[in-house]
Amino acid sequence: MTVNRVMHMVAGLFILASLVLAHYVSPKWLWFTAFVGVNLFQSGITNWCLMATILRKMGLSDTARA
Repeated sequence: MTVNRVMHMVAGLFILASLVLAHYVSPKWLWFTAFVGVNLFQSGITNWCLMATILRKMGLSDTARA
């Protein structure tokens, strides 16, 4: 898997988890949803994402292997 695919999967998982927590635990979890959205927006503008940097350091590649 590539950094980009894992990053999108993690972001989606964080959003879904925070929505479930907001529904069952506290609406304050929606702030976490907003945080993930702001980070996605920021990475689209700056072309830099902390999660992508961490995943690269963990050994994931930017390109798919055949």
